[in-house]
Amino acid sequence: MSNTADRLGTLIRDNLDLDHDPDLDVKFSDVAISSVEAVAFFKLVNEEFSLGLAAEECRQFETLRQLVDFIDARGG
Repeated sequence: MSNTADRLGTLIRDNLDLDHDPDLDVKFSDVAISSVEAVAFFKLVNEEFSLGLAAEECRQFETLRQLVDFIDARGG
C-alpha cells in the first residue's frame, strides 16, 4: 500500500464509522456513509493533501484507488 493509501486509510478510520478497513477498489456509492459524511471526508482529504477540490469535483472519483492515483499523480 502506498503512503497516500495509508494516509487515506487513517483518515477513514479516524473519521468514518465503518465496521471494516477501507477497500481501495469498492465504489464510494457502495460504502454505507451519508452524503454529509462524504462531503466532510473530502474536506479532510482536501486539507490533508492540499488539493483544493470543490465538492462536485470529488464525484469524479468512483473508488479510493482512483483518488489515491490522482493524489499521487499530483505529487501526493
